Amino acid sequence: MLRGLATISFWAADLSAAKNWYTELLGVEPYFERPGYAEFRLGDYQHELGLIDKRYAPTGSGTGAGGAVVYWHVDDVNAALGRLLSLGAKEYEPLTERGVGFVTASVTDPFGNILGVMHNRHYLDVLGARR
Repeated sequence: MLRGLATISFWAADLSAAKNWYTELLGVEPYFERPGYAEFRLGDYQHELGLIDKRYAPTGSGTGAGGAVVYWHVDDVNAALGRLLSLGAKEYEPLTERGVGFVTASVTDPFGNILGVMHNRHYLDVLGARR
């Protein structure tokens, strides 16, 4: 039933600032924009990260960080965490060893969204099998 990530959506009260922050973090401009929305493609599988003006959030959406944490694979969690913190993100969950080949950390971006980073050996196995 679930075949893969299509788009991860983050809300931002200041969409322009969020777009600039994520452009700085990712090193690429959004590939698609329309009023109230900007979308980046990133990573080995070109997954989509969408930034949406918070005024379009569904009725009843929470105002604080919460919900599911989506983890993006990175080669070096410590370095990724350091970069995120240097850009103004706040630690949500510290660097945590989850077992051999699995390390996670997460931050709250300046717009209140939780962004997880993870070194995941299964991700690398799947990527290697595709090549």
